[in-house]
Amino acid sequence: MLITSKVLGSKKRLFEDWSIPIPPQDEGGDGGLTLGQLIARIVRAEVKNFQQRQQDRQFLRALTSSEIERAAERGKVEMGASEVGVQEVDADQSVAVALQAFEDGLYLVVIDDVEHRDLDQQVFLNEDSRITFIRLTMLTGG
Repeated sequence: MLITSKVLGSKKRLFEDWSIPIPPQDEGGDGGLTLGQLIARIVRAEVKNFQQRQQDRQFLRALTSSEIERAAERGKVEMGASEVGVQEVDADQSVAVALQAFEDGLYLVVIDDVEHRDLDQQVFLNEDSRITFIRLTMLTGG
């Protein structure tokens, strides 16, 4: 499954596209799982990736020319460890925040070109599914 992002009113993405394997058939019972379960699965995968990136930054490393080029396109080239230190991230809390943000209407979830609005709605995925998170921009004064 490919995970993508969009921000309304902006050409810039929230994050680079990435992918995770589809859930095992038995996890969702009849091959599907709820939208809430899917969001939780994606958030937990991203927390794990974030923790891995933090650990990787603890080591001094050399960048390849293609890594420098990609980082320059994003606007920031980093060599490794930073002075910020390691941030502790609680996966359960991150899932709770993501689900609350969805319920509050801060972002939309589109799966294979179909918007889903109910966390309890069952969704069905395949290897080629594309899941897009669309962050909504709130208007001021309205």
